[in-house]
Amino acid sequence: MKKLVFSILFSFLSLFSFAQSGPDEDQLGAWYMYFFNKSFNNSQFGIQGDVQFRLWSPVSDLEQLLIRSGLTYSPKNADILFTLGYANITTGAFGEDDATVMENRVYQEALFPTKVGRNFLFTHRFRYEQRWVESQDLRTRYRYNLFLNVPLNGTTLDKGIVYLAMYNEIFLNGQRDIGEGRTVEIFDRNRLYLGGGYGLLSNLRIQGGWMLQTTDNWSKGQLQFSLHHKL
Repeated sequence: MKKLVFSILFSFLSLFSFAQSGPDEDQLGAWYMYFFNKSFNNSQFGIQGDVQFRLWSPVSDLEQLLIRSGLTYSPKNADILFTLGYANITTGAFGEDDATVMENRVYQEALFPTKVGRNFLFTHRFRYEQRWVESQDLRTRYRYNLFLNVPLNGTTLDKGIVYLAMYNEIFLNGQRDIGEGRTVEIFDRNRLYLGGGYGLLSNLRIQGGWMLQTTDNWSKGQLQFSLHHKL
């Protein structure tokens, strides 16, 4: 009987410890982001990238520092943009733990816009990633994002335009085995975003909103604030 009681108590404490190790789902986080892109003069090539400072809470507790950039190519007579890029990511643990995990990532991307009517600006983005995460085997991941921007006082995202912004992105792992007997699920996460923006200049937009990120283990809301800059 004592062994049974001890076993039940140990199992309860283990579950409680695991639950406490994850992020607080009721605590609102915040992401601060800068996106840029540039087309080279008289060329089909360009660059794009972003810097993201992600926090578990609005002002503190590092979730991720992400720095990413890539070379872009736009074929003639085709409304599509290809990117070959690299990212460096530092991921922090939730709470008082200062431990971090480093990741290097190479990615290939295809992005193409479509317009429905006068005001519904859709963009499809397909991305394939090769990930070197600290203390794990090489991992791959597939991502698909559907963006929708809706200008409210015009038909393009230009200076002085107020617009609604929405997207949904799904992430799928390429394989489950990550080394040393550890596995991950095929479904990695989903991000659903609702927000709005304003055109400060013809080449600069500011945007803010709320994103719900859902994984197998937790679901958490994040505020997002971003600058979108065409150099």
